[in-house]
Amino acid sequence: MIKAIIIDDEPLARTLVKEYLIPHTEIIVVQECNDGFEGVKAIMQEQPQLIFLDIQMPKINGFEMLELIENRPHVIFTTAFDEHAIRAFDNHAVDYLLKPFSKDRFDKAIHQFKVLNLQSKVGSTKELLDTASSLPQQNSRVVVKTGGKIKIIPTTAIHYLEAADDYVKIITSEGSFLKNNTMAHFEKVFSENEFVRVHRSYFVAVEQITRLEPYEKEGYLAFLRSGAKIPVSKAGYVKLKKVLAL
Repeated sequence: MIKAIIIDDEPLARTLVKEYLIPHTEIIVVQECNDGFEGVKAIMQEQPQLIFLDIQMPKINGFEMLELIENRPHVIFTTAFDEHAIRAFDNHAVDYLLKPFSKDRFDKAIHQFKVLNLQSKVGSTKELLDTASSLPQQNSRVVVKTGGKIKIIPTTAIHYLEAADDYVKIITSEGSFLKNNTMAHFEKVFSENEFVRVHRSYFVAVEQITRLEPYEKEGYLAFLRSGAKIPVSKAGYVKLKKVLAL
């Protein structure tokens, strides 16, 4: 038996997937979810081999939901998302079904899944999410899991980021939150006019900086509105000078 979960905020879309799955008796739908919050919980509970995932959903979108999953299953997108954008994910998901899709097109996606499943080969979701990070919808907020809950952090609320081993620590006025990602990822996501990587271990929100002072050799310290002091490397200072027009 292959366990599958359908994650889509449209009831008719979920019903269509279930109808198209009827001939594929080895695939059992164990849960249906209306949004990404429910999807994260269901995937953790059921550990499915396959998910049918919409991208544009309320609360958090499909990409943000995938970021919160550690052991990611195979993904078939079922979405009305822009066709040209979704083509960028060809190599990173099982398949994508652009709504409205036919049963023939659905069956082709299932065949592709079965081939990959037999090979025990999961598409590279990390590369998928790296590709998705270049989309405008992905750079206005950060979604994290904290204490078993999901929190949405607008980028405007972020003071700075700090590298923390395999994680990135996101510092806000509400406290700090860990995100399982890399500084290089945020370098792609954030606008260079709003956030500057001032040091290999730090990203700073430009509007949070109140002043810069020389500190050790050719380095500097950035003083933030919160009172935090962030080291600025020589290369980071050059970037700041450009953004601040110093």
